[in-house]
Amino acid sequence: MIVGVDEAGRGCIIGPMVICAAAINPLEEYRLKELGVKDSKRLTPRQRERLYGKVGRLTRYTTVKITAEEINLLMEKHNLNEIEAMKIAHALDTLGIKNATVYVDSPDNVPQKFAKRIERYLKTKLKLVCTNKADDKYVIVGAASIIAKVTRDREIERIKKEVGVDFNSGYTSDPFTQQIIAKRRQYPLLEKYIRKKWATLAAEKQSRLLDFCFSNPTEPERQSER
Repeated sequence: MIVGVDEAGRGCIIGPMVICAAAINPLEEYRLKELGVKDSKRLTPRQRERLYGKVGRLTRYTTVKITAEEINLLMEKHNLNEIEAMKIAHALDTLGIKNATVYVDSPDNVPQKFAKRIERYLKTKLKLVCTNKADDKYVIVGAASIIAKVTRDREIERIKKEVGVDFNSGYTSDPFTQQIIAKRRQYPLLEKYIRKKWATLAAEKQSRLLDFCFSNPTEPERQSER
């Protein structure tokens, strides 16, 4: 078996990060290509929704949702790369596939460093292939990215209904999200879904927006656009 791992929601300020580990027999991977599976960022929301069920039927997969509250708590001791690594290991152990090759979209510019992070938490014997832009290079990682993205998008829509405010995508680069964050005191139900701690170096624009929720950065990390 081969396994693809990717996340959605790493770089957002509102809502969870979702990690997906999806497995398939390599002899069946061509079927994903025939469906048009690719990195979720290269697909429209409608295309992702259409592919979600088909990808789910072709693969064996598991998802892990890390809420904003849990991320805030974990960031008391860990940076975002470490949190993602431990949750990827949990997803792979939960998937329960042994002796597989796992392709991981690395958030670290030094992928081998991220692979070592995962190995510290991994209980299953697996071969890890960590690389940047893996969702573009390996179709099984693209499949995982679709499942992760759709899962997160559905959770975002659920949160909007619960708190009674449309904050759009929840990403720091989203002007509509920025407006809601600036007025967040008006929406107390939203507070538990806001990430208040960061261990990453953000762009100057983000720093101005998020002064209220930044902790001291510990090491540079890539900000995902998922």
